[in-house]
Amino acid sequence: MMQKPEIPGEIVHVTRDALGNILVIDDRKHRVLSFDSIFEQSKIARATPYLPVHEYSRAMLIPAAFAEPAHVTVLGLGGGALAHGLYRLFPECRVHVIELRPKVLEVAREWFALPDSDRMEVTIADARKAVAELPPASTDMIFTDLYNADRMSPAQAQRRFIRDCCNALTDEGWLILNYHKVPDESGSLFRELVRQFPCLLYFHSKTNNTVIYGCKEPFYPWPLDVPHLKELEQRLPIGWRKLMKKLAMVEG
Repeated sequence: MMQKPEIPGEIVHVTRDALGNILVIDDRKHRVLSFDSIFEQSKIARATPYLPVHEYSRAMLIPAAFAEPAHVTVLGLGGGALAHGLYRLFPECRVHVIELRPKVLEVAREWFALPDSDRMEVTIADARKAVAELPPASTDMIFTDLYNADRMSPAQAQRRFIRDCCNALTDEGWLILNYHKVPDESGSLFRELVRQFPCLLYFHSKTNNTVIYGCKEPFYPWPLDVPHLKELEQRLPIGWRKLMKKLAMVEG
């Protein structure tokens, strides 16, 4: 989620549910999903809806440089930019999205070109409860981007949530979390991440989001595999080499 004083463009669609407004805003090149017209929940290029625009959304895809998943789970749909990017990046991969609000799914399908495909499963559920019910070792990557209109869901900062995600991951699985700030190294959340993941990486975005990556197997990502990054760039042109240069390792 990214904050702007006021999102530029024209409001082209408004709907509402029990949790509030859902707005679609267009400018000449982009389409934005917002819940309040101040925070951008999701942003795509209208000509290429599978391309996430926000740097932190692109950064969440970085583990694709290190693994080729057969199944991924996305917690929080928004406009579907992350899910759509994964769908395009991995043609054989099954993408399972868990989204709380049925109206958000309707908007993502109608206005953001979210694929309606056998490879793209969407479950309407509370992500906190749904993750706890996922079968052990049932998914290779979990991407969690849980935000409401103005703040990150507190679920992402709960130790139980981290443990449930870890349990659902395969032996070499990855957990990718979008945080609004860097977790306190002396706090219980950071200690739980270190306990569950022998490899922890992070990416600090230009909008002050911090993406945390946990891998269940010890792993060292350098030097960069430049030929592979070029291949990924052909599949999904998001500037892989530039993103990878900002990746850092948590020294635990």
